[in-house]
Amino acid sequence: MSGLATGLRLAFMGTPDFAVPALRALIGAGHDIACVYTQPPRPAGRGQALRPSPVHAEALRHGLAVRTPHRLRGDAEALAGFGDLRLDAAVVAAYGQILPRPWLEAPRRGCLNIHASLLPRWRGAAPIQAAILAGDRQSGVCIMQMEEGLDTGPVLACAAVPIDERTTGQSLHDALSAAGAALLVQTLADPPPAVAQPDAGVTYAPKLTREDGRLDWTQPAEALDRRVRAMHPWPGAFTLLDGKPLKILAVSLEPAAQAAEPGTVLDDRLAVATGSGVLRIARLQSPGRGPLDADAFLRGRPVPAGQRLG
Repeated sequence: MSGLATGLRLAFMGTPDFAVPALRALIGAGHDIACVYTQPPRPAGRGQALRPSPVHAEALRHGLAVRTPHRLRGDAEALAGFGDLRLDAAVVAAYGQILPRPWLEAPRRGCLNIHASLLPRWRGAAPIQAAILAGDRQSGVCIMQMEEGLDTGPVLACAAVPIDERTTGQSLHDALSAAGAALLVQTLADPPPAVAQPDAGVTYAPKLTREDGRLDWTQPAEALDRRVRAMHPWPGAFTLLDGKPLKILAVSLEPAAQAAEPGTVLDDRLAVATGSGVLRIARLQSPGRGPLDADAFLRGRPVPAGQRLG
């Protein structure tokens, strides 16, 4: 990517909130956004009306052209339209579709990806949650030259972001989103040489499902605390109370020694035995209800010592 500067003719390809700061930063830096590509509007809300993605909505606020192809692979018309844009480069940030080789090669200087990890650690779909779950002390963003492999391309620049015992999936998402936007603009203005990723240290973060949020009380309290934080806000950590899902929004580690089988409530304030140590539930949510602190929840629905969560 040597020789890039401000004022480039770019396509921006992204979909969720994570990508919005990058689009704003490119516009603010004076780049020519020839077109924005994003996922098609999806049904949302009680009425299931079609709702444009956050990137789509942001593009419209700036008067940018938007395209929403359902599938890139095999769509010759969409590829021809992409080629007709005569792009210097395309920037990809959580777009949600894999770019086939002809798409990667269409811009004059290829495609750049903002990836939310310090590659090669946590390639794949859910690097933010994976870093917290693993107990990593830092995450970060990389600007990567895209190739056909899954997050395997050479890296132009990285910026580290710390993770501490209060970091949640949401807070790390927001920090990485902002860091990625700033790093992208810097990289385009003064591009460093791309460096191939090392073969050592490769890890993968597969796409999350709702079941990934379920708490396994046989795990240590520290691991469960990380899962609650990592899964906020989606898919959300949960357990079962009397066979019904109970969303767990915040917990704290207790110094008390474990005195019961994992998943057993130990007192009338929602301290729960785990595979190692005790976890106290601080904030939770029943289906169809709003979030509540534990003391407010227990006034309406006591959970006595000896109750089992599953």
